Amino acid sequence: MHSLERIGRYRLERPLGTGAFATVWLAHDPELQAPVAVKVLAENWAHRLDIRERFLSEARLLRRAGSGRVVQVYDIGELPDGRPYFVMEYADGGTLADLLAAGPLPVPDALALTAEAARGAAALHEAGIVHRDIKPTNVLLHTAPDGTRRVLLADLGLAKSLAQASVLTLAAGSAGYQPPEQAEPGEGIDERADVYSLGAVGYELVTGTVPGPPGRVVPPGRLRPDLGEDVDRALVRALEPDRARRWPGAQAFAHELDRLAAGPPAVRSARRLDGVRGRLSTVTLVLAAVLTATAAAVTVTIVTQRHDGTPDEVRVTDTTGRVALQVPADWGRELRGSGWDPHALGLKAGHEPGLVVGDDLARWPDLTAGVNGVFVGVSEHGDITARIKALAHSGCRYSGSRTFADADWHGLVRAWSGCPDGGSVTETALSPVGGAVRPQVYVQVRQRGAGDATDGILRSLRVS
Repeated sequence: MHSLERIGRYRLERPLGTGAFATVWLAHDPELQAPVAVKVLAENWAHRLDIRERFLSEARLLRRAGSGRVVQVYDIGELPDGRPYFVMEYADGGTLADLLAAGPLPVPDALALTAEAARGAAALHEAGIVHRDIKPTNVLLHTAPDGTRRVLLADLGLAKSLAQASVLTLAAGSAGYQPPEQAEPGEGIDERADVYSLGAVGYELVTGTVPGPPGRVVPPGRLRPDLGEDVDRALVRALEPDRARRWPGAQAFAHELDRLAAGPPAVRSARRLDGVRGRLSTVTLVLAAVLTATAAAVTVTIVTQRHDGTPDEVRVTDTTGRVALQVPADWGRELRGSGWDPHALGLKAGHEPGLVVGDDLARWPDLTAGVNGVFVGVSEHGDITARIKALAHSGCRYSGSRTFADADWHGLVRAWSGCPDGGSVTETALSPVGGAVRPQVYVQVRQRGAGDATDGILRSLRVS
């Protein structure tokens, strides 16, 4: 490809992405004094009239949609070598795929974003267009002047008019987001094909996983136990292989997602356990198996001291003696160590060693009430790493992930800060060093205020 510095009046700055047929550039428009995105047909397709027409058709369909929920086309032109290009608004916030790089989103955020994408699809449908390739990389985020985030549908390279869609002869779409009627040549489609793709987007936003083939999709609630029955049901309905059983249109799907996003994120079982709406779903769910156990809270014994004789750390164990760790002394006021049921995390049900220790365990299920403490659960079955990747904490800010390793354990640590109590949460999945895969250990740390005691706690952990 020849080096380009300018296309028309637009000064190119850097490529934003390259696909099979085109490259999209970030450029500067000196007339508008604003960034724009310029899409240029690839050189090797310049002489294919069918590809060229498909490229230009995308620009025409985007223009025809004429909606603030779909990327706007400002200009269209041709390079000296004959290649067409068109100029679009630039989405500075990246894509939904970029958001997913940090893991699943908080459920209300995931639902709200999917609802906005569904409204974009509805705008296309009202203009007589079916997208046929809705997926996270094709849902863009644009920051408005007031700082709010606007969701835009983009990449109409596979889009068709609904009038044509009833007689399409070629398969189209991307694996995981493709409804069954798009997978077979000759199958007519309608706007419900996009509803399926939107359901797949919502599924991935809440689980971090692309759904399986049509008819074999694992219900998202199994991958994310805090999801809630109504959310699970709404997404599964969108992913119905039989389009007659899906939501009747993108707008109806958006309305349901709006309703669910406005409600409390906790699963029904967690609400029953703590009896309070609005509490943190994941913390409540996972700890319910320990906090409702028969063992009463006991005072732990101080085992280490500072040089001046004041308490420094305490060592605590579960009732089996298999799990032991050290925590700051003022965290060790209450201990419950009668074990846990890994099914609370979506793993195989059973009774495994586990404990929870903290300065006030009665406050643990409520993220508006500050508490310092640690939960540890052992599991002999399943993949704890996959489970913690699916966890999110509504009201907290995801801070990223990192790896942990010492002489005994290695694993993934994911962190949230800015929680309603002003504190933080970390979720850790550990596996033994040396190639063994069992047992795996799940560790959750809650901490008030600044600082992070996670690594010290993990280094002190012993499991026999």
